[in-house]
Amino acid sequence: MALAPGPDSLGDSSGDERPRWDNKLQYLLSCVGFAVGLGNIWRFPYLCQTYGGGAFLIPYLIALAFEGIPLFHMELAIGQRLRRGSIGVWRAISPYLSGVGLGCFTVSSLIGLYYNVVLTWVLWYFLNSFQHPLPWSACPPDLNRTGFVEECQGSSTVSYFWYRQTLNITADVNDSGSIQWRLLVCLAACWAVVYLCVIRGIETTGKVIYFTALFPYLVLTIFLIRGLTLPGATEGLVYLFTPNMQILQSPRVWLDAATQIFFSLSLAFGGHIAFASYNPPRNNCEKDAVTVALINSMTSLYAAIIVFSVLGFKAGNDHGHCLDRNILSLINAFDLPDQSISRDDYPAVLAHLNATQPGRVARLHLESCHLEDFLDKSASGTGLAFMVFTEAILHMPGAPGWAVLFFGMLFTLGLSSMFGNTEAVITPLLDMEVMPRWVPKEVLTGVVCLAFFLASICFTLQSGNYWLEIFDRYAASLNLIAFAFLEVVGIIYVYGMNRFCDDIAWMTGRRPGLYWRVTWKVVSPLLLLTIFVAYIALLARTPPSYRAWNPQYDQFPLQQEKIYPGWVQATCVLLSFLPVLLVPAVALAQLLARCRRKQKDTLQDTHPKPQDGRAC
Repeated sequence: MALAPGPDSLGDSSGDERPRWDNKLQYLLSCVGFAVGLGNIWRFPYLCQTYGGGAFLIPYLIALAFEGIPLFHMELAIGQRLRRGSIGVWRAISPYLSGVGLGCFTVSSLIGLYYNVVLTWVLWYFLNSFQHPLPWSACPPDLNRTGFVEECQGSSTVSYFWYRQTLNITADVNDSGSIQWRLLVCLAACWAVVYLCVIRGIETTGKVIYFTALFPYLVLTIFLIRGLTLPGATEGLVYLFTPNMQILQSPRVWLDAATQIFFSLSLAFGGHIAFASYNPPRNNCEKDAVTVALINSMTSLYAAIIVFSVLGFKAGNDHGHCLDRNILSLINAFDLPDQSISRDDYPAVLAHLNATQPGRVARLHLESCHLEDFLDKSASGTGLAFMVFTEAILHMPGAPGWAVLFFGMLFTLGLSSMFGNTEAVITPLLDMEVMPRWVPKEVLTGVVCLAFFLASICFTLQSGNYWLEIFDRYAASLNLIAFAFLEVVGIIYVYGMNRFCDDIAWMTGRRPGLYWRVTWKVVSPLLLLTIFVAYIALLARTPPSYRAWNPQYDQFPLQQEKIYPGWVQATCVLLSFLPVLLVPAVALAQLLARCRRKQKDTLQDTHPKPQDGRAC
């Protein structure tokens, strides 16, 4: 259905009753809070470090210019113009594309299930940070109180606290284990916080967002000041930004850059469409899109500087401890005086001993202590937040205070993202009037949050971390890329480029320039199609495996690589393709319904009903 520009084409009969943002700042902060999430902190720095430091910024900025910003502008514009949630928008554009909105709704629901579980873990660490010493700073005693727990001694204190005292993880995905009640209580608390914040939609989130969107920047700035003053920070930053242009020849770099931009901006979730639908019709959505996208990318870069200044400090600390162990071995083996070898003198002393007594040195099995090796030991995701960064905090004076700040920041970051994710689910339900109008919005919001809480209890099982990784890897990635491609095609080629440009001109006062029209019509669809095909090829080449924490593994504390059992692989396939299959399914249902209506109309025309009630 084509909608002509003008105040009568909003496509929402309840447009006058629709809530609006109190001011422009509320809306921008909500978009920033939804876009800037945990991935900016624990994914982008890892990609920079993995793919040639500063060289990674080249494909990243190209993807931002030709994929991220154009798609983001499109979502804000169509949501603001039609003033509906994702399902309503696509139903208005074409009934045959209703499945796109339904698919976005389904993916947002699946992500909402597990994203709040990550906040559950963050809350658990946050609550445990109010202790001195921190509970992950030392191994607990064994049952006999004569030593320490063997699993902790065989790994590390931070790994033990994460895998055993937090997750209490099983050694196999087939072993579900039992519910971890401490995590269940934290999960309930997280959903209660989300409910209280979104209870009346943007009327309540608009108030809370001032804190949840701005507090992380305050904490990041505090960490930046502290991080840059730590010993080893310079080495960490040099390692992060030293460009390796050769790595740009790898297609995987470009794929990861494109997907990072895509997920970092939270495209195709439906949350930005929902947020934009509460804007006044005449609002400069182009300026909003560029502003939020640049803030999001600058935040990623800002976070990378902070993370690697702290990780440089940790690497320097670990490097020093490695040298100390080797120095102690040399002193004991060669009967040298205590403290006769300093860290600075160690390379010269070792070279001298290797030249004069190589046999004795070889028998010592000294560790290889190179700073670069310790800088290489970066991580992403939960590994960065709950192990690498927590270990770095242990070495900082006033560790509990830094832990409280760090996990408080992660919680507010994730909470802001949950606002957008929840809005992407609740707004379409309100638009479709799944409950009578007399039922308060608070009831619908409560039902949604309660349903999500009950469904996400499975992630509090001992095998919950394995299932969260499955959902994170298979439920979102492929589906969202496909929906983004269908968004561009649907708006530009079904709704119509000229009509869409007319709408933007009516809203902003000027038609989109050549850059926007070329990226929407050609560049973005081709880029998304390429990413989609490359992603499928990558999944096909990569065996569906996971890494298990198994204290009985021969190479423990290394994680054991295992192949998913058949029933889990079937679940992975279902998560990967079920949401996107809703698109042809809904289109087919609409076609059949139209055929039935046509057939019914034909029968009525052939056999008209007698006006006087008598038989023909």
